[in-house]
Amino acid sequence: QVHLVESGGGLVQPGGSLRLSCAASGSIFSTNAMGWYRQAPGKQRELVADITSGGSTKYVDSVKGRFTISRDSAKNTVSLQMDNLKPEDTAVYYCTLRGRATITYPIQNYWGQGTQVTVSS
Repeated sequence: QVHLVESGGGLVQPGGSLRLSCAASGSIFSTNAMGWYRQAPGKQRELVADITSGGSTKYVDSVKGRFTISRDSAKNTVSLQMDNLKPEDTAVYYCTLRGRATITYPIQNYWGQGTQVTVSS
């Protein structure tokens, strides 16, 4: 069983910053990538950013230049530094890990419970 726990969400004014963190624990045989998705009310869940075990990163266009993803592979943690936040960034942010729980398990996505980010004046 893989457990992901997010922290760092909250309320921030436009132009402000927040840092989200996620720690993975449990039975983790291998990790291909970790990342962050978000889901705003009435919208589909979308990939915000992810980072592979090799350090390659990917961002959705709307956050490029404002968000930075980082990872500590040894600790299985991932963080998302969010700067210059905008009201349209308001959403529930979910941490995800793509990997195997054991050598016999298929590669799959594991999800955290989500943390609310609200950008409002």
